[in-house]
Order: sequence, then structure tokens, then C-alpha cells
Amino acid sequence: MATSQGGNGYRNGTHTHRASLKPHVKSKPVQRRNSTGKDHAAVPGRVRVAIRLRPRNAEESVADADFADCVELQPELKRLKLRKNNWDADTYEFDEVLTEFSSQKRVYEVVARPVVESVLDGYNGTIMAYGQTGTGKTYTLGRLGEEDNAARGIMVRAMEDIFANISLETDSISVSYLQLYMETIQDLLDPANDNIAIVEDPKTGDVSLPGASLVDIRDQQSFVELLRLGEAHRFAANTKLNTESSRSHAILMVHVKRSVKGRDAALSSENGNHPHMVKSIKPPLVRKGKLVVVDLAGSERIDKSGSEGHTLEEAKSINLSLSALGKCINALAENSAHVPFRDSKLTRLLRDSFGGTARTSLVITIGPSPRHRGETASTIMFGQRAMKVENMVKLKEEFDYKSLSRRLDIELDKLIVEHERQQKAFEDEVERLATEAQERISDAERNYVDSLEKERSKYQKDYMESIKKLEEQLVMNQRKNEKPHMKSSGEIPRVSLEELADLKKMLQKETHLRKAAEGEVNNLKSQVAELKKSEASGKSEISKLHNMLEDKEHQTKKLEGEIAILQSHLLQLRLEADETRRHYDRGGFEKETGDLNSLTSQVKQQEQQQQQQQEASGNREKPSIAKLFEQVGLQKILSLLEAEDADVRIHAVKVVANLAAEETNQGKIVEAGGLTSLLNLLKSSQDETIHRVAAGAIANLAMNEANQELIMVQGGISLLSMTAANAEDPQTLRMVAGAIANLCGNDKLQTKLRSEGGIKALLGMVRCRHPDVHAQVARGIANFAKCESRASSQGTKSGRSFLIEDGALPWIVQNANNEASSVRRHIELALCHLAQHEINARDMISEGALWELVRISRDCSREDIKTLAHRTLLSSPTFQAEMRRLRVH
Repeated sequence: MATSQGGNGYRNGTHTHRASLKPHVKSKPVQRRNSTGKDHAAVPGRVRVAIRLRPRNAEESVADADFADCVELQPELKRLKLRKNNWDADTYEFDEVLTEFSSQKRVYEVVARPVVESVLDGYNGTIMAYGQTGTGKTYTLGRLGEEDNAARGIMVRAMEDIFANISLETDSISVSYLQLYMETIQDLLDPANDNIAIVEDPKTGDVSLPGASLVDIRDQQSFVELLRLGEAHRFAANTKLNTESSRSHAILMVHVKRSVKGRDAALSSENGNHPHMVKSIKPPLVRKGKLVVVDLAGSERIDKSGSEGHTLEEAKSINLSLSALGKCINALAENSAHVPFRDSKLTRLLRDSFGGTARTSLVITIGPSPRHRGETASTIMFGQRAMKVENMVKLKEEFDYKSLSRRLDIELDKLIVEHERQQKAFEDEVERLATEAQERISDAERNYVDSLEKERSKYQKDYMESIKKLEEQLVMNQRKNEKPHMKSSGEIPRVSLEELADLKKMLQKETHLRKAAEGEVNNLKSQVAELKKSEASGKSEISKLHNMLEDKEHQTKKLEGEIAILQSHLLQLRLEADETRRHYDRGGFEKETGDLNSLTSQVKQQEQQQQQQQEASGNREKPSIAKLFEQVGLQKILSLLEAEDADVRIHAVKVVANLAAEETNQGKIVEAGGLTSLLNLLKSSQDETIHRVAAGAIANLAMNEANQELIMVQGGISLLSMTAANAEDPQTLRMVAGAIANLCGNDKLQTKLRSEGGIKALLGMVRCRHPDVHAQVARGIANFAKCESRASSQGTKSGRSFLIEDGALPWIVQNANNEASSVRRHIELALCHLAQHEINARDMISEGALWELVRISRDCSREDIKTLAHRTLLSSPTFQAEMRRLRVH
């Protein structure tokens, strides 16, 4: 009696289950090697096999009415008996035994749900149906259940569970639906794509289909529509065994990407002492699981199916691929040293499902008819062998650098918006205070003038009335004092003296009133002075607010710089992670450490030989470097850039610089991490020689457009600017200026180069009077102006030139007629390119650039620049108007 031990072998693999799914499988915590999301210890997980019996169909009910079923199921014992005759039978055990009365829901619960849970936890999973044609494989897996909801198959139910356990805000699902027909892989979602190639990773052996359609889905209805579309394109035929026999293997691939949160995030970072600090420094973790659902075409015997013609060819192809799958299962079950995965495209696609890293569940389908006992026995034996296959299930977890970058961009945008809002509020407040102060001053001045005019009018009126009264009183007194019998004309009457005394008192009173008026005027003047002091205080407050605004702008710029550094650090982390992975693939670090002394000796010896050869003949340098490159190897040379010995670093960077001068070596240097090492030397080393040679090597690498973008991404402009600011040696400045000049010639990097200080760094290097430095600065300005001119003509750049905004125009005009031809040629070309954009014309006229353009159009030694200047002057209305005003012809 043949038996097979089933039971709970599937549970050897471990994974975490969420509360929303049925917790019918025990779990253990997944063991992890570290919390970086790169390496996780794989755990064993046997292929789990369930067998499902199809009920008799109408044809079998008639033809086999007098015969018993060829199988007897014992689901409570998870056993199946295959009858040899009326008195003898073979017994087999499986992980699950599903009778003809088992519901689709029951099949999903025991076959597919554990695999779906694993996929949601970040593992790969496979669900596959195998059996004779017409035994219900497609019904089990692909039934849509549109007419009867309870008839939904594994595909539909699996996607329902996936949608119920993800967040569409942070997680994503994408689907591919393929068929393997006559050994060609065809896209069921895009029938025109009918010959998709299989791509294998040479290091890991992972299989991918980059040519297949990958559709993002957001809801269950969209998924059902995709299944309906795919089924419409799948090949089927009518045979004696099945009226709708599938003639191809259908493969559904569901990619689930989930962000690690809460308890999962803490588990993934269990080795960290400060999880909150890790979250702020490291990018978030994501788990990528892939669910593969395989509906195999049914195996068939030609004499029973009646296939002929093209259908016969299809049957042969199906049987060949299933035979290849059976050979692979046999080899894995017997632990054979060689597994023939490459015999068929089907086995290549299922390489991860059997003997790989996926959690696999197989459902084999059989019929009850004794006429097909041979096919039923073959199917059962296939399932028995598959139960012996052991997979090493592995968690798929990695850092989500894109998400971190998006989060940093959002934070930066928020900071910029908040800064702009505060700046606008501050400017509004300053304007309000200024307006209020001005109004108060105007009111005070107006009140002062009105009060002064009123007082003057009042006192003048009182004065005139007093004079009039005095005159009238004097006349009256004179008349009263006239007496006809005056004894002597020299006598002064007593009454007249009293009147004079009264007049004196009145005059004194008027004097007091005048003094009181003057005092009031002085009081008003003091009030005006106080108002002016208040105005001065307001201006001081405004000045303080301006200073506060400048401090906030400085803090914002500092924060932006820190964010840029953080982004560069993240990219550096990724590069280091990739380098570490490649390093371990090559066999470890211990061997390299052991060879360090010999490698150092080789480099120094080669450097000495190189110097001797240079003294003998200047043309022997490159062969010597090439020889060193072949003997030592690029990776070992680059490792010496981080040596503790300063002399070793100097020798190594010279070798790298000479290698970088050859275009054929540049790609190898960048791929091996040489560019990153050179930039790190600029940042960490204080040696002027290392700075000079490293900058020269970077300048050589910057001649390649692809390398230019890498230099910018890794913060190269900031490092080159810092090196230029600290350097005094003309040759170092020349190398740095040459590197920046090469970057200036890239149209895509204009804005980023300017924002990171590239133009200001070039202008800062003109402090050195060396003509070679000036030539490289002029070349960089000419390259930048040329790219700007091209962008303006294409409509992608508007506004004044960045060169003019950063203050380069005075230096350009000053050196337009430089004695050194290498400087003058580039400056003349830059002026012509700047003049081609009309919005720059006014600035160029005010700085005197018009006269230099006129001179270039007449006296330039290069005919092409001379023609360009002449054409630019004629095409600019602003220049033409100014030339007419100055009478220049």
C-alpha cells in the first residue's frame, strides 16, 4: 500500500498573520539577520498539496452507471484510496482531501488563503492547479462567479482578501496575465504582444518578464474586468474529454507592495536602540510580495481526447511541458544535483515555485470515472512527489528611497510655502506700520499748522482791537483835557498821566499775552519733535523686522542645504549598499585585506617606474598605467583611495586620474564607484595635491553626459565649490574650473548648477590671475550662455540670464578684449549668446557690452563669431535703437 505523510509540513515555514484573516495556521516570528531590509534568513517551507474530486458529469453518469468510482475519499483522515479492483486499493495521504461536495469557499480556505497571507507579509507565493483535462482546474482557479457568487474561484477570492488588507494610500497592486501557448509566452491583456522573452538574473537566477503588461489596479471590479479580458483571449478547443479544453497554461501574476508600519516596522528594526531616530534617518521599509496563480492546461491521451490536426500539435506541446515539469519535481523530490529547469519555458517560469523561495500550494484535480484510472493514478503520483519538494521561503523587504525623497520634497515645499507666507505677512505688517506712522506725522504737521494759524489770527485780532481802543480812548482824553483858560502851555494835566498809566498797563498785558502765545508755539514744536522721535523709533522697529526677515531667510537656506545633504547621504547609502552586495558576491573582504600590502607596493612601484619612463620618454605613461590596470585590477586601485597612508592615497588618485583620461576607462571607473570615491576625497582630504589630481579626474569624467548627472546628484558642485574656495594653487583652481565648465555644457543641469552655486564658484576663481584659470572660467561661462540661448529659443527658459543675475556680466565685459586668445575667444562667444535673448539687451547696454559686440562684429579674428555678432546686432530692436541714438553705424 502506497502512503505519503502529509499533515502540517507546510507550517515549517513561518510568517505573520493579520487579525482580519482567519488564523487557522500557527505562526512563529520570522528570524532576521539585521534590520536593514537587505538580508533575511530563509526558512524551509514544504510544497503543500490538496486533492479535489470532481463530481460525475452527465456523460459519466450514463456510461459508468454500473461501475463504482475509481477513488474513495476519507477527508477526515486526509486520505484517498485508489481502487485497483473490487477487493484491493492503494492509499495515499495529502495535506487536504476535498470531496465533490466541497464548496469553492472551502477550497480557497485550505488551499489559497495561507499563501495569500504570506504574500501580504512580503513573501512570494504560488497557487497551481494540475490534473487531467476536464477535471475542474479552471473552475477551481478562474471562475468569476458572475451568475452565482458562491462559485467564485481562487483568483477572485484572493484579490478580495488582498484589497481587504491593504491601504490604497500607501500600498500598491499591479497585475500581469499571461498564457504559455506552444512554447511562446503571450500577453492576455495585450494580444499583440505575443512573444515575450524570459530574462534571468545571472547572479540570483531570478526570472522576470520585462515585456509583459503590468497594470495597476485600485478596486475589485477593475481586477474582474482584467480577468474577463484575459479569458476572452485564451486559447480553448472542443475535445471528447472537455467541450472547453484549455489549450494553454494561464499564469496570473499579482505584485503587492506594502509599507511596513507599526508592529511590523518595530520588528524590522529590532536591532536598533532608538527606533524613532532610525525612522528619521533611514528611509521607510517596503515589503514586496508576488502571488503567482497557475492554471495548467490538462494532460490528455490522444486516443481518448480525439485531438487531430492543429489541436493534436497543441496537445503534444502541452504534454511536453507537463512532462518537463514532472521531471523537475522528481529531481527535487530526490534531491538530485541537477534539476532540468531549462527544458521548458513552463519550468523556467516556475523555478521559484518549486525549490525556490516561494510558498507554494498545489491543488490536483481528478475525476471519478474508472475509465480514466490511469490518468488519475498519474495525477496522484505527481502530487505525492510534489509534497517532497522543500522550498526556502524568504522575506522580500527593502528600503523605499523614492518614498523618502517624496516626503523630503513635500516637507521642503511646506517650508517654502510657510516661509513665503511669513514673509508676506511681515511685509504687510511693515507696510501697515509705515503707513500708520506717515499718517500720524501728517496729522501732527497739519494740526500744528492749523493751531499756529489760529493762534496768530487770534493774537493779531486782539492786538488790532487793543490798538483801536487805545486810539479811541486817546482821542476822547484829548478832547476832555482841552481847556480854554489854560494858564501855561507847559502844564501836564493829572488826568492825562493816569491815562498814560492805563495805557502802559494795557501794553504790559499785551506783552504777557504775546509771551503766552510764544510758549504755546514752543509747546507745539516740542510735540512735533516727539512725533519725529516716534517716527525714528518706528523706522528702527522696521529695521529690526528687516533683520529678522534676513535671519529667517538664512535659516531657510541653511535648512535647504541640510535637506540637500541628507538627500545626497541617502543616495550614498544606496550606492554603499549596492557596493556591499557586489562585494559579498565576489567572495568577501578577507582576501582583499590580505593583499593590501602587496597592492600598495605594486602601485608605488608602478608610480616610480612611471616617473622614470616620463624622464626617458613622455609617451610611455599610458602603456605603464594600462599595464598596472591589467595587473592589479580597477577595484583594488580604487580601494587604495581610502588607505590611511597619505602617500598611498596620492599615488592611487594619480593612477585613477590617468585612467580617467581614457574614454574607454571612464564607464568602468564610475560603475566601480570611482566617482563617489573621488568626491569623498574632495570632502575629507586636506591635501592640496589630492585635491588637484582628484579634481582633474572628475573633470575628465565630467566630459561624459551620463557622468555629469551622477556628479550633480552626489553633490559634486558643492564639493567643487568648496575646494575652489579653499584652494590657492593655480593648477588646482584650473582643474576645478575645468570640471565645472564641463558641467555647464549640459542643458538639463542649468537650473540645478546655478542653484548650488556653480556660477558663483566660477566667478570666485577669477581672484587668481593665472591665465589658464581664466581660460577655464571663460569656457564655463561660454558653455552656460550657449545652453541658456538654446533653452530660450526653444521656449523652455524665460527671464534674464542667470549669468547676469549672478553678476558675471561686468567680468565678461572687462575680459572681452583680453590679451590671452583662449580667454578672449570664449568671452566673445558668451557675449554673442547672451545678446541673442532680447530681455538681456538693457543690462548689456548699461554695462557697456554693446560696444564690445560692435567691436566683435568688426574686428574679431574668427569669422564665425564675427558673423554671429553682426547677425545678433541686426536682429535686436533694442540694440538697433541704442546704436541709432549713439549714431553707431
